[in-house]
Amino acid sequence: MRIVFMGTPEFAVPSLKKLMENEEILGVVTQPDRPRGRGQKVRPSPVKSAVQGTDIPVYQPEKVSDPDFISEIKKLSPQVLVVVAYGQIIPSELFNYPKYEAVNLHASLLPEYRGASPIHWAVINGEQKTGLTTMFISEEMDAGDIIYQKEIPIKPTDTVGSLHDKMAEEGAELLMKTMCSLETGDNPRIEQDHSKATLAPRIKKEDALIDWNLPAEKIKNLVRGTNPWPGAYTFYRGKRLKILTVEISEKLKLNSDKPESEPGTVVYTDDKEGIIVKTGCGLIALKEVKPAGKRKMKAVDFLHGYHIAEGTKFSRSEV
Repeated sequence: MRIVFMGTPEFAVPSLKKLMENEEILGVVTQPDRPRGRGQKVRPSPVKSAVQGTDIPVYQPEKVSDPDFISEIKKLSPQVLVVVAYGQIIPSELFNYPKYEAVNLHASLLPEYRGASPIHWAVINGEQKTGLTTMFISEEMDAGDIIYQKEIPIKPTDTVGSLHDKMAEEGAELLMKTMCSLETGDNPRIEQDHSKATLAPRIKKEDALIDWNLPAEKIKNLVRGTNPWPGAYTFYRGKRLKILTVEISEKLKLNSDKPESEPGTVVYTDDKEGIIVKTGCGLIALKEVKPAGKRKMKAVDFLHGYHIAEGTKFSRSEV
C-alpha cells in the first residue's frame, strides 16, 4: 500500500521499519530537529534518523495544520496515512480526506488511557496488563473506531522502559495486521465505549516526585513507571536524588512503627539490604540511585559515599 507515515519517538521506529519492509512509503512526517539528550544538542528525531540514507522524503512542519504542508501530503496521493506517536493533533483536513484512510497506533487498550503517556500511567497505577490499539483517527483524541487490539501483560519487574520496547515491537506487528485488513477491505470497525474512557496526560518531571506518605507498593510503581524517564526523585540535603530501583522490604517492621520514624525516614542500613526507608505503609529498600550531577550507583555505594545514617530524612523539596 502507498503510505505516508507520521511519527517521532523511538516507539514509532519499529512500526516504520516494518512498513518500509512491506509497503511503499511515500513520505515520512516527523517533528522538527530539536535539542535532545545531555548537552541539548540539536538532533533529528528517532524517526528521521531511521530513514536517513534512504530516498524517502522527510517533512518536518512546525505546525501540522499548515495549509502548504497539508497540500503537499495530498499531492503524494497516499492510500493510508499512518500515525504513531507523532506529537501533534492531526487536523481534520488530513484525516477526513476522502481519498485515503487515516489510522493510528496507540499504546493502550482504548478507551482506557487516552493521551500522550499511556505506558507510564499504566505502570504507575499498578496495572497488571495494558495493550495496543489500532484505530481510525477522529476529531476527539484517541476516540476513533477500533480496528484491532492486543493485550500485553505487565510483569512485576517491568519498568516503563522495558514495557515501552516490548510494546513498540508488538505494535509494529499489529500495524501490519491492520494494513493487510485495510488492503483486503475486511477490517473491523468497532465504536469505543466512551463512558469507560480514562486519561493518560503527558508525564511531567513533577509527576515523578516521591510522596513518602504513600504506601510502599505505590512508591515502587512510581519508580518503575518513571524509569528511565523522567525518573522518580526525592531530595537529600537540598539536592535532587533520583531513585532508580527499589524493592518492598519486610525488614524491621517494628522499628517502622516507632512514632519518631516519619515517612521518608531511613530506618535501617547495611551492605546487603541497602537503604531502607519508611513509607506511609510499609518499608521500601533503595537499590539503585543517582545523585544530582553524578552517575547512577548502587544504594550501598551511596550509603557509604554520602554517609547515610539511620534517622536521615528524605524530603519533597529543596528546603
